[in-house]
Amino acid sequence: MHESERTGQPWPELTPEQTRIPTLGQAKIPNPRTNSLFVDDGQGVLVDITHGASGRRARPAAMEQAGARCQIYFDPPKTKCAIVTCGGLCPGINDVIRSIVMEAHHGYRVSSILGVRYGLAGFIPKSSPDVVELTTQAVADIHEFGGTILGSSRGPQNPEDVVDALERLNVGVLFMLGGVGTLRAAQAIHEVTAKRNLRTAVVCIPKTVDNDIHYVARTFGFDTAVEKAIEAIRCAHVEALGAPYGIGLVKVMGRESGFIAAAAALAIKEVNFVLVPEMPFALEGPGGFLPQLEARLRRRGHAVIVVAEGAGQHLLPESGLTDASGNKILGDISKLLLSSIKSHFADRLPITLKFIDPSYIIRSIPAGAADRAHCNMLGAMAVHAGMAGKTGLMVSQLHGIPVHIPLPLVTLGRKQMDLNTSYWQQVMDSTGQSQLSATPACP
Repeated sequence: MHESERTGQPWPELTPEQTRIPTLGQAKIPNPRTNSLFVDDGQGVLVDITHGASGRRARPAAMEQAGARCQIYFDPPKTKCAIVTCGGLCPGINDVIRSIVMEAHHGYRVSSILGVRYGLAGFIPKSSPDVVELTTQAVADIHEFGGTILGSSRGPQNPEDVVDALERLNVGVLFMLGGVGTLRAAQAIHEVTAKRNLRTAVVCIPKTVDNDIHYVARTFGFDTAVEKAIEAIRCAHVEALGAPYGIGLVKVMGRESGFIAAAAALAIKEVNFVLVPEMPFALEGPGGFLPQLEARLRRRGHAVIVVAEGAGQHLLPESGLTDASGNKILGDISKLLLSSIKSHFADRLPITLKFIDPSYIIRSIPAGAADRAHCNMLGAMAVHAGMAGKTGLMVSQLHGIPVHIPLPLVTLGRKQMDLNTSYWQQVMDSTGQSQLSATPACP
């Protein structure tokens, strides 16, 4: 198993039925693609290659391999597709949109591709869905820009209403880009289409800058986000070096998972403390963060701290509020750290504290080269799956191979780092921080 996949929670035991991908029916139409390498439905990728190699399972679980099929379900000239982008922004959304349009048009010659404006809300009101025609000319240059040309939104929509709109628009394949909340919505939409016995495929592309989706080793935009975070950390390091007892504090994205913080710390090697949601910590007392920070300053004269936005929530009172997507409104860990650091050092050391929050810059920029290539692959694989009549799935990669993941496997929760792995040990070794002691939750 790749180390990037080992940073998440251990794979659960799966049965062949759990990895089966639903289909709309038998694929009988010859694929119009020429000079293509076709994949057979029987080809799979082992979920856990370590367990598979050790023989712990008589029949280890495998995910269906993604790729173009020799026979497809939809007749391209009669097929209309739609794309919708939901949730927050991240680098590469436009690249995925462009890839879907280019593959559907040039590879399959579908009749048309619609773009749904502003997330699932674009399907409402049913009488007049907010859609635009996505031609190859319209998407030719969109990968040069951040964000999404379709716009996005948060908040649930009635899946019955969404399917009503899909029927009215005569959409055969719906491509949905989003995180765990969007994947849950996609599962609900898929269930409605199945209940109505509709010929509508629902295919998802995982989108989250936090990299917190199960069975996704690396979400698109993650590498670009880490690169941008590194720029902020480098600036914080310069500021910290520029004054006696200088401290640079950088907040990065990561509501429930600290993947960006950890990856950036490993990449730049200038970070002394990494605070992530997976690791409860105490501020004061033996093994607390502030005493360790003080020891670092007295020893080296400066320090750089990287904190994920969801870290330290146990130290903050719960707001009891949620956003439009049902996500809990987080407490402001950076505000707590800033006030606690200033208070702790008030009569100890003459610190200089600089705070940098690049969060919205990180998620709004265009994708870098590696993420662009990843986006192009995901978009093409999504089209192959949809045209073959596959539905209720997410396209991803396992061990570097494109695969189809059934939606029920990715909608149960969010992926987090496993702190009992060599990956987190590398972060600890890179920063030099000691294990921080935990503290009881805030009442």
